[in-house]
Amino acid sequence: MGIKINIPSYLQPFTNDTAIIEVNGSTLGECLHGLVAQFPEMSDKLFTKDSQLHDYVSIYLDGEFIYADELSKPVKDGDEFHLFYILGGG
Repeated sequence: MGIKINIPSYLQPFTNDTAIIEVNGSTLGECLHGLVAQFPEMSDKLFTKDSQLHDYVSIYLDGEFIYADELSKPVKDGDEFHLFYILGGG
């Protein structure tokens, strides 16, 4: 079954215009790396050069906000998460 990652429209050009990507993994971090393995262009959209999640990337796992330092959070088959960019301005 796997874990589903919902990709926002502004990132879909980097996933061949696919809105939902299914990956395997036991943690959020493994799932994100599975996404990057399928779509390498997503790497710099999600991670810094030292493999940290960008500050402006927001993740919601089954409706719950996940902090950048929680990528080791376990996931199970059927879980679904959403990626978002946090926008700012003035």
